[in-house]
Amino acid sequence: MGDLDPVVILAMAARAPDGLVIVDREGLIRYWNRGAERIFGYSAAEVTGRDLDVIIPEKHRQRHTDGFVAAMAAGTSTYGDNDLLAVPALTSDGSAISIEFSVVLLTDSEGRASHVGAVIRDVTARRAQEKEVRRRLLEATPNPTAS
Repeated sequence: MGDLDPVVILAMAARAPDGLVIVDREGLIRYWNRGAERIFGYSAAEVTGRDLDVIIPEKHRQRHTDGFVAAMAAGTSTYGDNDLLAVPALTSDGSAISIEFSVVLLTDSEGRASHVGAVIRDVTARRAQEKEVRRRLLEATPNPTAS
């Protein structure tokens, strides 16, 4: 890390505008920064020690759990450094949002998978704009079968 004080790094993580979330091998939230508070509407105190399911829509929970358990058992993730995942998520008031995130599998001193970290961004507004652009393009495209 060079000459950078670890306290500075921790301060950066705590105040980053993107959500930084770390869960342990049981899927319990162990770190939740200010960005995650802003995105999901839960304070760190409200979610620390809770299952990550608090932000995962019900219909996606089993798939997430299966993938998470497999990654922790294998000690590796199918998602690499260049993968940006896009999924729906839930806020504290139950609203659905669109998020993009990258994941990092963290290991303990013996090299075993111990935690998963995620860097999360709310892309709900961008997704809505993209959907609107597609809708306008479809409206502007002549339909050759309509006569």
